[in-house]
Amino acid sequence: MTEPLVRVAGAALAYRDRRVLDAVDLVLDAGEILALLGPNGAGKTSLMRLIAGRLAPQAGTVRVGGHDPFRVRSARRGIGWVPQEIALYPRLTVAENLGVFAQLAGLGRRERTGAVAEAMALTDVAEAAGRPVGLLSGGYQRRVNIAASLMCKPGLVLLDEPTQGVDLTARAAIHAVLGRLRQEGTAILIATHDFAEAERLADRAAFMAAGRIVREGTLADMLAELRQGVPEREVALTLPAGPAADQALRHAGFAPSHSPLVWRAAPGVGRVLDGADLLDALRAQAVPACEVRVRAPGLEALYLDALAGDPAALRAAGAAR
Repeated sequence: MTEPLVRVAGAALAYRDRRVLDAVDLVLDAGEILALLGPNGAGKTSLMRLIAGRLAPQAGTVRVGGHDPFRVRSARRGIGWVPQEIALYPRLTVAENLGVFAQLAGLGRRERTGAVAEAMALTDVAEAAGRPVGLLSGGYQRRVNIAASLMCKPGLVLLDEPTQGVDLTARAAIHAVLGRLRQEGTAILIATHDFAEAERLADRAAFMAAGRIVREGTLADMLAELRQGVPEREVALTLPAGPAADQALRHAGFAPSHSPLVWRAAPGVGRVLDGADLLDALRAQAVPACEVRVRAPGLEALYLDALAGDPAALRAAGAAR
């Protein structure tokens, strides 16, 4: 059996006596994309920092290519780290920025030109090579941010919310970059709050809450199992439910979800009405319902189910949406 490119076993980490990672196990194969999902404070970024070799676990082990990335410099050279923040020099051009990162990565003068050109081609930013980064759109800056991590042709790229705050066109361009990386056999670990993004890109998903991975598996298998049941139903409200509306919603089989304006029915629970009839029935009971959504369950349903046993994590998930 082939050893995975990344293996995290029993990893634990605490900051100032507050445990942020607790007995985390995770594997990632070459050429695979794993989406890491969880509310703010779940431990996603801390786990990625362990894998990047920026931190050492206080218990357990982290191995990338069989080596400890915190202690082995050559292992870190094979890892591309793309933080959530734009880590670029705004007054330098795209090419100058990448030249700086190539130098920081230890590439010699002759190697840098080729590495910069390859990274710009892969991320499709070559046309902006001579423009200062600070004058580029947010989407372009995020692609250059990714390009800066590719100087040593890493076999593993870690991305923390790479499409946060960009428009749909920029998002599609970033997804295309990740698709090209995967075609080249690069393993990708991506932390995201975007369920559609994770469904589109990922082979597997891992859900985190309170420093633990609470569910993990192949995305296709988890969704196929979930979709064997009845469709997912949600009620969207125009304002939070008062006592009477709260009682009516609960009687119909709904419970508060990630937001006080969204109530969700567990599959198979409650009266089975089509969307229009359910909307009429709830409005007749003075529920301020504006929409009933009936759809095949998706990644968001898996996420909410995974966090259902942790009310604090579920509230945090709603706040992050």
